[in-house]
Amino acid sequence: MKKSLNDLRSFLASTIETNFIALGLMKRFSLVLFFAGLLSACGTKTTLSGLDPADFLAEKDGKSCALYTLKNKNGMEVCITNFGGRIVSVVVPDRTGTGRDVVLGFDNIRDYISVPSDFGAVIGRYANRIDRGRIVLDGDTIQLPRNNYGHCLHGGPDGWQYKVFDVRTSEDSLLILDLVSPDGDASFPGQVTAAVTYRLTEDNALDIAYRAVTDRKTVINLTNHSYFNLSGNPALPITDHLLQLDADAYTPVDSTFMTTGEIQTVHGTPMDFTSEKPIGRDIDRFDFPQLKNGKGYDHNWVLNQTDPMKRACARLSSPRTGIVLEVFTDEPGLQVYTGNFLDGTVTGKRGIAYPHRAAVCLETQHYPDSPNKPQWPSVVLEPGQTYQSRCIYKFSVTP
Repeated sequence: MKKSLNDLRSFLASTIETNFIALGLMKRFSLVLFFAGLLSACGTKTTLSGLDPADFLAEKDGKSCALYTLKNKNGMEVCITNFGGRIVSVVVPDRTGTGRDVVLGFDNIRDYISVPSDFGAVIGRYANRIDRGRIVLDGDTIQLPRNNYGHCLHGGPDGWQYKVFDVRTSEDSLLILDLVSPDGDASFPGQVTAAVTYRLTEDNALDIAYRAVTDRKTVINLTNHSYFNLSGNPALPITDHLLQLDADAYTPVDSTFMTTGEIQTVHGTPMDFTSEKPIGRDIDRFDFPQLKNGKGYDHNWVLNQTDPMKRACARLSSPRTGIVLEVFTDEPGLQVYTGNFLDGTVTGKRGIAYPHRAAVCLETQHYPDSPNKPQWPSVVLEPGQTYQSRCIYKFSVTP
């Protein structure tokens, strides 16, 4: 099978590092500069989204970071870094055939490492919030780190979004990343061995599959945290985007964003997206307590899931570009977050400062705080079992 440029990068990095060590001359910073220069000399080109792969070469926690590019014959391109398994860019054609980058992120690895964010990341071990950071397994209370209103959010302040994944496979339309999370990682029990597979299909779908096993009873809930703006211009808010959800109910939250344990109907409320409507139509109706609590939409919808993986659980579209995103999953829930905490203080790709509500996240998941809500689908993983989850982001255009 033909080796990709990504494979060549990995081979060169390994060879250079080995030789430098043997010569007793290796200095990490110098190695990165040398490697970047070598790739440039070899004709490395920027991606369709304007990213320079050399800007993603770094070493963190003793592991090498790089940028990996997936392409298909339709002109779609997805760039991913193994730092946090992050989707850095997604270029899809709009109604005129012009490629648009439809996700937020940074254009270099330094910002991903130094600026706290979840842009495009694999979230683990537990996506979303766990009440007061406490779980009980077999009668033992485990205290997790608390990093958000007194709760554990997205695995704590050192979750998987800040880990360097190992690259198992890198091909033109396929990337498989591996991660071993040791027992006690962020106080979660059990050594978890996980794999995330990204596959770009010829019908413009990014298929993400998660798989994990453990050597000790634990909890797990993985998702991708991409921030979508289908206009391709994140200087513009997504309040004009049209959203439809295949969900008749949602899980309300209190003022600390923690689920109350209830499941309530969306019908007759601003939470109703059973028919397509602009995200901004009701988003500022703070007379409705849930929108006040969430500062907009930041809630988990209970998916109907009448035909998982065959019926879209969400449909998002931009009137400006005609780009449509459909989401398919086998998970019971979908967290919709409308960028309520973006405030223009973070500058991303193309030097754009991301304003309030510059993106919407569609995170497939089990419900927040499920370890403490036994009435909800279980997130417990035991030795001998295999955790599996799947999410497909499928793109198309309308005239």
